[in-house]
Amino acid sequence: MSVGIPIGRIWPVPPAQALDDATLTALYGRADRPHLRVNFVSSLDGAVSVDGYSAGLSGEPDKRVFGLLRMLCDGLLVAAGTLRHEGYRALRLAEHRRAWRREHGLPEHPRLVVVSGSLKLDPAQAAFADAPVRPLVLTHAEATPPPGLTEVADLVRCGTDRVDLAAGLAELRRRGLDQLLCEGGPHLFGALTAADLVDELCLTVSPLLAGGGPGRISAGPPSPPRRLPLRHTLVTEDGTLLLRYART
Repeated sequence: MSVGIPIGRIWPVPPAQALDDATLTALYGRADRPHLRVNFVSSLDGAVSVDGYSAGLSGEPDKRVFGLLRMLCDGLLVAAGTLRHEGYRALRLAEHRRAWRREHGLPEHPRLVVVSGSLKLDPAQAAFADAPVRPLVLTHAEATPPPGLTEVADLVRCGTDRVDLAAGLAELRRRGLDQLLCEGGPHLFGALTAADLVDELCLTVSPLLAGGGPGRISAGPPSPPRRLPLRHTLVTEDGTLLLRYART
């Protein structure tokens, strides 16, 4: 009798050698073409946060990959609402990650790119005021910046009355930001998916039932389903799954 698609067991298995940063870097890597990677953490039941913040889902392994993915990218894409709510600080990498970037011909720090239709941004927030590289803000032609914003960030206007994400990403790539990492939030992820701009999803599944209330990692109007093949599955001793899905 046919058993259909084979199912393999990845855990529990005899302990394997722990993966060092060099191995993890090779597993995630940089693409050989313009590429948009999205990184999220969720609970077992699909929640994007605990008590309103993603930190309640994130453990040491997730934070380690989180830092690694930032090291690998040219630009870090984040929605203005997530920037405000999560209290983003300046995008500064640890010295060993800066050294890796120097060795690979990259600037020491990736560039922060904020997506905002309203430009309700605080120029005094550390993400802008203390940034080692001047951030970019993707917005549209009708948005009016608050006082001081253009002193700490460059505005990139894409679209007439709303942000045109496809045009925005094309402009980022024209500026040399080929490897983009998006950290959310859910509405930005949903909009990027709807525009068929997502090349990869790195998803950490925390071994936690969050219960009702929090939203999913993606939000917004429905869009056609899109298949992403699984590239690797990593598991930690506490049952955290680190999944990577990417286009062929």
